[in-house]
Amino acid sequence: MNKLPSFTLTALLVFGGIASAQQAAPGQVYLAATPPVSDVATETPAIRMLELSTSPQSLSNGYGHWQDLTLRGAYGMPGHVLQGELAVMRRFGEKGSFAGISDTVTFNEDWFGSLAIGAGDGAFYLPRFRADAMLYRKWLDQRRLVTSVGLGYYDAPDGHTDRSLSLGAAYYFDEPWVVEGGVRLNSSSPGSVRTSQRFVAVTWGRDKQDRVTVRHAWGGEGYLATGPTTQLVNFDSHETSLAWRHWVTPRSGFVLGANRYSNPLYRRSGLTVGVFHDF
Repeated sequence: MNKLPSFTLTALLVFGGIASAQQAAPGQVYLAATPPVSDVATETPAIRMLELSTSPQSLSNGYGHWQDLTLRGAYGMPGHVLQGELAVMRRFGEKGSFAGISDTVTFNEDWFGSLAIGAGDGAFYLPRFRADAMLYRKWLDQRRLVTSVGLGYYDAPDGHTDRSLSLGAAYYFDEPWVVEGGVRLNSSSPGSVRTSQRFVAVTWGRDKQDRVTVRHAWGGEGYLATGPTTQLVNFDSHETSLAWRHWVTPRSGFVLGANRYSNPLYRRSGLTVGVFHDF
């Protein structure tokens, strides 16, 4: 059976969580992202993972500081990988919390997919409800190319909604390189605000040793709540991030990340620091 390089779900889960938190429009928390590709699509590994991380962020133009604390976990079983996320935070001077869960399902050697749902506690910068569904397909003789298509829905406390279509691709070279890219097309209401965001990412590293991911995202955003009654609508932003995952032992290690985001109102920069353990 042809397989991809040994990029395990555990490694990509943590990198996905860091990247997704950074790429999210401020005021949104994304469930730890389903990996773009891994051996989970052919045989589910025995995953038992917990990660605890914090993400202090500094904002310019008087918007203060953010502080997040996030617990993520993964549990593998035949044909499925369950992931969960609990986060508490303080952003724009208001406390909030978010909870989400997802299931990655193996259909056969070439196809797998995921469904994620989550909700905030009523804080203006968190979703009342969000749902994301992704479908992945492996290509080529060794299944090194993986393409994806996804749909998303986001219901915000300020009354706006987002509906999105995501397209992506990842190519797995012989270790240690992976290259990814994608686009997210979004339609926000009210106003029928249509925007698109793009990203490129490169990962270097080997499982149970080190992984480093550099990512850049740019494009338009529909709605951004900066207060209970204040919004930025239809604007451009960009973000660059760096994430490093290091195993201290075969089962445990730490994650470090740095990011810089900007939009017409402010610049945001900060760090992500965390520890993980594979059971």
